[in-house]
Amino acid sequence: MILAKSFYTRDDVLAISRELLGKRLCTRINGGLAKAIITETEAYAGVDDRASHAFGGRRTARTEPMFAEGGVAYVYLCYGIHHLFNVVTNVEGTPDAVLIRAAIPAEGEKLMQRRRGKTKADRTLMAGPGSVSQALGITTCLTGASLQSDRIWIEDGGVDPDSMTITTGTRVGVAYAGEDAARPYRFILTL
Repeated sequence: MILAKSFYTRDDVLAISRELLGKRLCTRINGGLAKAIITETEAYAGVDDRASHAFGGRRTARTEPMFAEGGVAYVYLCYGIHHLFNVVTNVEGTPDAVLIRAAIPAEGEKLMQRRRGKTKADRTLMAGPGSVSQALGITTCLTGASLQSDRIWIEDGGVDPDSMTITTGTRVGVAYAGEDAARPYRFILTL
């Protein structure tokens, strides 16, 4: 079942980030269906979070999707190479988002391998946010897209929350954010 819009429009980006673990991120790109179980997320708490692209209310053409009502994609290009997929949360005007950092295949594994140039699925298939996007065919053309569309959506993953082991940690690659970099906003699922 595709997650309802109300899942995304809540005002607790940390709870949403944690609850996305075990859900399935799904894409249908160029006719190819791929589904992956989300295993790692990272929360960004809008205008007050120095690690957020929207810190201080910064609005640019790139960050504008972050200010939309929750339930849309925010995809940006990192280092001119990697497409990074984020889930926009909260109400319109509050730019909270969750970066999907890692996942494991659930459906369409051969398609994911082909997109990643791999001959077999191993732990590196979707071990980082760039590889998640590449395996699922996500590019910046999806930024601003509804997460209830026929191209990209998130659904319940059928993972029993009671069977999950979740650890928290600090975010990766945001040392420039000072003390905000040390916030325990990264969530990791062990199945």
